[in-house]
Amino acid sequence: MERVSTRLINIGFGNIVAAGRIIAIVSPESAPIKRLIGEARDRGLLIDATYGRRTRAVIIADSSHIILSAVQPETVRHRLQASSTGSGEESR
Repeated sequence: MERVSTRLINIGFGNIVAAGRIIAIVSPESAPIKRLIGEARDRGLLIDATYGRRTRAVIIADSSHIILSAVQPETVRHRLQASSTGSGEESR
C-alpha cells in the first residue's frame, strides 16, 4: 500500500491548510477580492481563520473555499515554500 503524505501549512493561530489545495494567496484589499469573499460567505464556502483579527491574506482553494488568515500573504508564501523544500519553517 502506497502512503501519500499531505503537506500542511500553518496559516496562523494553529490553523492548518493542505498545501496541495491552495490555488492562490492574495491580499484582501481590492474590490474584486472583497466581492469574492462576500460571494463565498453567501454560498457557505468562507472559512474565517482570523480569530477576530484583521484579515491580511485570502487563500483560495481548489474546492472553491475561501480562507481568511490574519498572517501576511508573504508569510504564508514563505511557509509554503519551506514546506516544499522540507526545511520545517512552516511551523513558525
